[in-house]
Amino acid sequence: MKQKLLFELLMVWEETYKKGQLTLWIFLALKDGKKYVDEIREFVEINSCKTMHCEDQSLYRSLRKYRELEIVDYETAKGNKGPDRKYYFLTKDGEKLLEEFLKRNIMLFYNENILELIKK
Repeated sequence: MKQKLLFELLMVWEETYKKGQLTLWIFLALKDGKKYVDEIREFVEINSCKTMHCEDQSLYRSLRKYRELEIVDYETAKGNKGPDRKYYFLTKDGEKLLEEFLKRNIMLFYNENILELIKK
């Protein structure tokens, strides 16, 4: 019974953790270069070792919000087939925001003390 409870707690923790990661993954995808929604989704899935999955609706909703905040924008260009596609990219403010977030929230895991705790 204890093992099952631990597994359930792990699943809840991971689900909560992943919900908060979507913005980071989108921004990392766009830091890598301009992308349309399918490419963003693919980037996230591949680079998260398939632990993160995002639906188109969630991506479009997030990108629309970021565009309103002027941290993401897009250009339209020809796709492989069909109508023009929106290729999203980080604005200068979006790049600054990501840089600050990474410094404050990700780079701390490279602290020697924290690395030692993780390795134990």
